[in-house]
Amino acid sequence: MTRLNPGDAAPDFSLSGAGGQQISLDALRAEAEQGVIVYFYPAASTPGCTTQACDFRDSLASLTAAGYAVVGISPDEVDKLETFADAESLPFPLASDPEHEVLEAYGAWGEKVNYGKTYVGVIRSTVVVGVDGTVTLAQYNVKATGHVARLRKALGLD
Repeated sequence: MTRLNPGDAAPDFSLSGAGGQQISLDALRAEAEQGVIVYFYPAASTPGCTTQACDFRDSLASLTAAGYAVVGISPDEVDKLETFADAESLPFPLASDPEHEVLEAYGAWGEKVNYGKTYVGVIRSTVVVGVDGTVTLAQYNVKATGHVARLRKALGLD
């Protein structure tokens, strides 16, 4: 599995999202002054993913004020993303990648070990893409709880 590093060109994407919208990296970059925070999570409406999404929701105003757009990507189908976004009042886009193409391109799909069992799935990750399309920060195997605070610190926002 290839992971992205700062300075790498970020793979472009266009995915279906909640509400029937198409979500593309280019469009998100056009909205942002500093960059796009692309976070990858395993499954909507699970405890860890809900904690992480709500953390982004609660920090969105300050992230947006700092010039960042946020998008969450998972292998969930669009209808599940819509239910999740509605239930948690998520004001940022969620994108569906059921074929794992974007997850794989970003190094967020691969072998994991949980409770001693090895399997293939989503590696909870966050990649920040600058407005020029290059990776400025890549974090893999992040913890859901407290992730946004650690991300803000890494971006120099706190």
